[in-house]
Amino acid sequence: MSRESSDPARLWSALAPLLAGQPRVRLSRDAGKTYPQKFERDLTDALPTLPAAVRIFGKDGTCAAIFLDFDSSVAGADWVEADVRALQTWLHSCGARWIEDYSPSGGRHVYIPLEQRVTFTEARDLVEALGTRHRSLDKTPHQNLLHGCMRTPGSPHKRGGHQQLAMSLNMAYDVVRRPNSPEIWANLTADLAAEIAAVRALRLEQSFIPATTETPKAPRLAGRMSRPMQQLALTGLYDVNRYATDSDARQAVIVNAAAAGMELVDVERRILQGIWPGLASFYARYPSRHRMPALKRDWANALAHLRKSQGKEAKKNSVHISPTSQPPTQAGALIALKESIDSSNPDAEHRYIRTWRNALRLKEPAYTDSRTGLARRMVLRALGEAAHMTASRFIEFGDRSLAVATGLDHTTVGSHLRALRSENNPLVTLVEQGRGTKGDLYMLTIPEDLKTAAEDLTWRKGKIYALRPVFRELGLPAAFVYEALEQSPTPLPTMELVRLTKLSRTAVTEALEILAAWKMISRSTARVWSVVASTSLKELAEYFGVLEAVAAQMQRYRIERIVWREWLSKNVTTVTELLSPGEDYPWEMFEGPPDEWSLADMAFGQTG
Repeated sequence: MSRESSDPARLWSALAPLLAGQPRVRLSRDAGKTYPQKFERDLTDALPTLPAAVRIFGKDGTCAAIFLDFDSSVAGADWVEADVRALQTWLHSCGARWIEDYSPSGGRHVYIPLEQRVTFTEARDLVEALGTRHRSLDKTPHQNLLHGCMRTPGSPHKRGGHQQLAMSLNMAYDVVRRPNSPEIWANLTADLAAEIAAVRALRLEQSFIPATTETPKAPRLAGRMSRPMQQLALTGLYDVNRYATDSDARQAVIVNAAAAGMELVDVERRILQGIWPGLASFYARYPSRHRMPALKRDWANALAHLRKSQGKEAKKNSVHISPTSQPPTQAGALIALKESIDSSNPDAEHRYIRTWRNALRLKEPAYTDSRTGLARRMVLRALGEAAHMTASRFIEFGDRSLAVATGLDHTTVGSHLRALRSENNPLVTLVEQGRGTKGDLYMLTIPEDLKTAAEDLTWRKGKIYALRPVFRELGLPAAFVYEALEQSPTPLPTMELVRLTKLSRTAVTEALEILAAWKMISRSTARVWSVVASTSLKELAEYFGVLEAVAAQMQRYRIERIVWREWLSKNVTTVTELLSPGEDYPWEMFEGPPDEWSLADMAFGQTG
């Protein structure tokens, strides 16, 4: 093979952009084990230094090539070799052209470029059908619309070396520049008709279980669709026992979007920007110029359907319980102190909280940029956000509410709170432990050794945020870097961000790369960074599927609260007061979070 055909950089620049479903690539920072969404970048001609996998599907839910991954870890390299030879014989009989490469581990990839892009459903059917013929074929890349990706020729391999072509670069480039025609695609699907029918029948026999299920009493997020419908719009996967065709599934999404109060322009934008590739794939069977008119027809049908059932829905939704009703007050002398402070000028409380934020800034260098240190900084931010929301330095939220606000587990939040309040000169003080349905009562405290400096320091403008949902995916360092840029009136260089965030230069640099890859920040010619105001954090969180995780966590905690209240109703009436730790009381499972006063409910609509 010529030197040109074995040069990884040349292979990558010649083939990767033409094979990819969209110009995006994911890098692996754990030696090729995973390709996280947060490490996704724009695809360029430059060869990545890390193992890199291109996205298979585009924003419209279609792919430009079929990616077949024959994995040697399933049955060994010999079986891979036999499967690939059988596949090549079949492709040749159908008149198809392909590209083949191999990895240092013995695995092989076969790419079938297509002149006319095919939908997610069509591609998945074909690959799953081939999987019934070839044991070593990994079907998963074509079974996930959002995360389907694969290394292409030239990509670095986790064991060292690169993906190498099993043919000359000239031949491979000719195949990708003159892809297979629609007639060839028809030949492939016709020859696999029996296998395709079998895999579709198998889906009919299996019940579809979404990642999160909707129950009659599940929490509904204001202005948002139900979670199963959001998943359908994202992934294009649906229960075939409920929806017979793609058309039925897409109409269900459109009706749900209209019922949630969305406008047609909102749906159009989500399709065009790739936020809902699953829904976009349902319209991909139409020529490009007919897709938006088809969407408008579906929207008109959805509105007509909703108008017919408007009276019934109005009765169902006539009662609304506010999630922000006032929390029960504490009894005793400590509450008298709390009420005496609360009864003063509310502006004084906000001034106190802003001064406390200055103290937090001064003390943050004490928290290292380790995972523990960053988590404790985020817990303190959640307490500060809660204080601003309630206009009080006293915070009475359970660990579960703080867990939703910080993206941590509630047991982890509890351990961080215990560590924070046991510090010398702490920033938070435990006023009273929670009992029954009441959460622990905390007070923001300005340490004496920082009081003068905090009062002299200029208040920082803007809000203080807990962990906004999108940063559950992008990470805590990215959250701190974005916050620093967001609050700065002028663009900032990297070293200034290191100083402001108290993070290492390596952590800041990686966070900047992540934020820039998702168009959240941009760098000017002066090599300084600034926030891209047009990028919506809420829409990115929706694209990542993070809102699903937040809603599922909130629902799980609500169920646990119900169980806790039931335990109280059966046991507390038999004793004069609540039991103490160490007695017959499930403290390990429940710390008694407040039932209606939920930080998550207050903050969810303010996540930027």
